[in-house]
Amino acid sequence: MIFPGGALILRAEQMRAAETAAFAGGVDQGALMERAGLAVAREVRRIAFGRPILVLAGPGNNGGDAFVVARLLHEWRMDVRVAALPGRAEGVAARMRAAWPGPVDQMNDAEPRPILVDGLFGIGLSRALDSVIADRLSHLSRDAFTIAIDVPSGVDSDAVHEFGGGGRADLTIALGALKPAHVVGDTVARCGHVLLADLDLTLPQTPRTIARPCIDAPARDAHKYTRGLVTVLSGAMTGATRLAARAALSAGAGYVVLAGDRGQGGPDALVHRPLDDLADERLAAVLVGPGLGRDDTAIAKVDAALACTAPLVIDGDALSLLGPAGIARIAARSAPTWLTPHGGEFTRMFGKGDGNKIDRTVQAALQARATIVHKGPDTVIASPDGTVTVAPHASSWLSTAGTGDVLAGILAARLRPGGADAAAQAVWLHGRAAQLAGAAFVADALSDHLGQAVAECR
Repeated sequence: MIFPGGALILRAEQMRAAETAAFAGGVDQGALMERAGLAVAREVRRIAFGRPILVLAGPGNNGGDAFVVARLLHEWRMDVRVAALPGRAEGVAARMRAAWPGPVDQMNDAEPRPILVDGLFGIGLSRALDSVIADRLSHLSRDAFTIAIDVPSGVDSDAVHEFGGGGRADLTIALGALKPAHVVGDTVARCGHVLLADLDLTLPQTPRTIARPCIDAPARDAHKYTRGLVTVLSGAMTGATRLAARAALSAGAGYVVLAGDRGQGGPDALVHRPLDDLADERLAAVLVGPGLGRDDTAIAKVDAALACTAPLVIDGDALSLLGPAGIARIAARSAPTWLTPHGGEFTRMFGKGDGNKIDRTVQAALQARATIVHKGPDTVIASPDGTVTVAPHASSWLSTAGTGDVLAGILAARLRPGGADAAAQAVWLHGRAAQLAGAAFVADALSDHLGQAVAECR
């Protein structure tokens, strides 16, 4: 995907509200449509490289954008034809249709061309495409390089509904801001590569895509406690807790204790102690969940972790043990809490909920009064203060056992130095370490690359 870190992600209603505010402030609607069409036309010209182009135009503003694209390509002496659905008789989209100097084919009469521009339907679609239109779009795009204006036709831009029979693009040019369909859910695959075209509008400031963080080196007079004392509670599967503890050491913690582990595995710098004291006021973070198990001993450790006054990261088995009844207990804590559920753990605790993954994670953060790191190929980070960050394209090689334990350890390490940005720092470092590890790595290898990932943030 080709869009910058920190890119805004807007629902259809937010995008329309921003456009309405711009028009009320003096921005001409036609000028904005020309701006959008120019952004798309430039990319089409670059990709087409002289090959014939077919532009599909719908009845609304997306179709108006498409007619601007076609007109500009024609002015640049590109071989371009237009096929359109019946349009509105009035409005700015109708003016753009009237400004097209060439013929307009009916959809059923259009012949496939190597480059297809999909400007049939944009944001805000509330139902599946008509089957005749869907079949025709499929036919015209089958052997073409398809470029979608804002979203492929038939895709719910809010990523709430999965409509069948919609389009699929090789390249999608997002106008003004990214839409949820570009970054979360199954619709991501239908968008292909995504470019973001800035339309110079005033927009809401969250959610945003994840950006490379700035991580300062420790202060000259830093010591192990100022960098962060992290306690990881060991459990039945000690390998998982060692993965988390080692990740905490590699992600910048000054001192890591593996509590309740009878063994001596892991790096020599890792301290093994009984689980006897979670009241140390020097604690920067407590981590419970990786490899914990689900027996009575595990339950007692979860209870102890919830009762402590240190910042707390809850992962894995601890989330499953807490379940829906644990939400109120988490919300009642006096110290801040971070939860790191994968999709199954999230649903078991918070239910399926309404809306897309961003919406559901925001609702969960408010309900638990905790920061939620909702993991997956599209990780969503939501804090109770309303801040939302989306990491949309994790390496698929992270789909191996233990990588979630590593992320939990990184997060615990970043709580002291990272502050409010700790979760975003952790997710970025985790993803970057995966990129550096290459293909078919084991989770243990991620810690070997965390130092380089941190160095890239300075």
